[in-house]
Amino acid sequence: MRKIIFYILLISTLEYVYCQDPQFSQFYSNPLYLAPSFAGAVEGSRIALVYRNQWWEATSPFRVYSVSYDHYFSTFNSGVGLLAYKDVAGSSGLGSLNVGLQYSYNFKVYNVVHIRPGLAFYYVEHGLSKGLLFIDDIIHESDGYTGAPDPSSQRSRDIDVGTSALVYTKKLWFGGAIDHLLTPSISLYASESNIPIKFSIFGGYEFRRKGKLLKPSDETMTFAFMYKQQQGIMQLDLGVYWYNYPLVLGLWYRGIPLVNSQRGDAMVFLVGIKTQQFNIGYSYDFTISNLLSSVHGSHEVAMTYKFLLPERKKKGTVPCPEF
Repeated sequence: MRKIIFYILLISTLEYVYCQDPQFSQFYSNPLYLAPSFAGAVEGSRIALVYRNQWWEATSPFRVYSVSYDHYFSTFNSGVGLLAYKDVAGSSGLGSLNVGLQYSYNFKVYNVVHIRPGLAFYYVEHGLSKGLLFIDDIIHESDGYTGAPDPSSQRSRDIDVGTSALVYTKKLWFGGAIDHLLTPSISLYASESNIPIKFSIFGGYEFRRKGKLLKPSDETMTFAFMYKQQQGIMQLDLGVYWYNYPLVLGLWYRGIPLVNSQRGDAMVFLVGIKTQQFNIGYSYDFTISNLLSSVHGSHEVAMTYKFLLPERKKKGTVPCPEF
């Protein structure tokens, strides 16, 4: 009986910890996950794939898989997107699946200034990989007790809503998002366990090196930031990208000193290839927090492919980086 109580408490603790959203370092490579305002913020159609392996040398690392597709309907000034992401944590296989439909509308308010409100609806499912906790063995070892539910067969299902807004010009962008407005339940039992509301603010500015009259330069330097808060947990990302066709290099600092730890959370190093239609990037998170001696860094790979529209139909593109 004590073993049963121990494992139930363990599962409850895992649920509480897992109320925080998955973390992506290349969040601009996963724009629909960042905010529904980015749905259709491309010259045609776009497919994005992202894989993240966090604390990869741990016995059971955290893994996140994401895939999205979005398209811009220029006739209606509207963008539509589909997003699906799945995360798996620990040896128990505790994880969630999110599938969402997104919509954004592009307003041109003054000359080159655009505003894009966005809205998203999600289906959320949370549970354990079957059989990984060996609950049956624990129950059989207890004093004949067989009444405990098998958590590997439990699933919580709910719906969720998110919204966002984005303001941008040819070189500048600024926006915010509110996720989990319905605080969906992820409890495997009768006790309440909900995903808390998450607030995000992001933006940046692109500097382009001057080129010759008949040969404009492809070299750019982009400064960007993102701040997010969820259930009292705060995080600030500050970064810079250097791009000279086709090479992209990036450096990010994540954390708020004296809040996350004395030094912050991590330094993120990025290298990528960016062409007109295809992007691929790799990033490594180097831990600098108090967990430095206990955990290793995180690997992340992101790929994007665009199906571009004819030049005369291009409009609505957001200038933010793509890694």
